[in-house]
Amino acid sequence: MKQMVKITKVDPLSLAKILGILYAFFGLIMGLLMSLFMAVPSSMMGSAGGFSGLLMGLGVIISVPIFYGIMGFISGVIMAIPYNIIANWIGGLEVEVETKE
Repeated sequence: MKQMVKITKVDPLSLAKILGILYAFFGLIMGLLMSLFMAVPSSMMGSAGGFSGLLMGLGVIISVPIFYGIMGFISGVIMAIPYNIIANWIGGLEVEVETKE
């Protein structure tokens, strides 16, 4: 059975945790792509350039997801507060959900 429900309030910490994890996942993908693009030119520079490119690539794979995750968490808290105010004015976001019987 499908029904429409309204999301009239969002817990800031709940949204922050979800966005933190989602952003970290996307940060991992971005970090992998960035390290790949960094590895190709550094491998053309010879053995010394290849090793430093590898280290930078590993640093990017680790640091970008952490940075994205922190920014996602902060964004979740910041976005939940105005959402709750706006949802109070206009009634919230309508979502269709399906329940199993």
